[in-house]
Amino acid sequence: MHSDSGSRATLDKRRGDVAAMFDGVAKRYDLFNDVLSMGQVRRWRRATTAAVDPQPGQRILDLAAGTGTSSAVLAERGAYVVPSDISLGMLSQGRRQQPGLDFVAGDALALPFADETFDAVTISYGLRNVERTLDAIQEMYRVTKPGGRVVIAEFSTPTNSLFRHIYNDYLVAALPRIAKLSSNPVAYGYLAESILAWPDQRGLADLMEQAGWQGVEWQDHAGGIVALHRGWKR
Repeated sequence: MHSDSGSRATLDKRRGDVAAMFDGVAKRYDLFNDVLSMGQVRRWRRATTAAVDPQPGQRILDLAAGTGTSSAVLAERGAYVVPSDISLGMLSQGRRQQPGLDFVAGDALALPFADETFDAVTISYGLRNVERTLDAIQEMYRVTKPGGRVVIAEFSTPTNSLFRHIYNDYLVAALPRIAKLSSNPVAYGYLAESILAWPDQRGLADLMEQAGWQGVEWQDHAGGIVALHRGWKR
């Protein structure tokens, strides 16, 4: 990632720059997620939890876990959940908010776990921030046990063409203005750019299949603003 005139984030997603960017929004990250999603993030989190289907005794890796909000919900079902993030600021904030979870610093492109460690791997709204999407999906495959699953929650492409134009116009016009209220407006300007540049539902499914995942399917939420993709390891 480089800066335009020293201030603007771009989509050249170098890991250190992404980590530093999210370090800067850690304290208000959960609040701004609620505001920017108009409260829908909690509903999407419930849907993600249902797709992961955590069971007592299972080991689940929650990548790009941020402050651990989604990890805590999974752990409530009795699973052993490992929240992992590349941002040390997010991890620090997460340890304060969720002291019962074992946070692990981790790079999605080189996960610090052995092969076939987890029954499920999930990542919510973080995959588009990784430098090489396919490599990250392959790493998730590597650390998943045979018969295990992956669940990816990510902003996606509205399925209705008229709604898609309205949504894109909202992101481009409104999000940078809202971002000025945050401690790191560059991060939220980047958020809008990264959502608009992300592949659609079929495009992400194709990458998952290329990485080896079987039975890939997706479920649209809010008309396709968010899509939940799920696949299994043979």
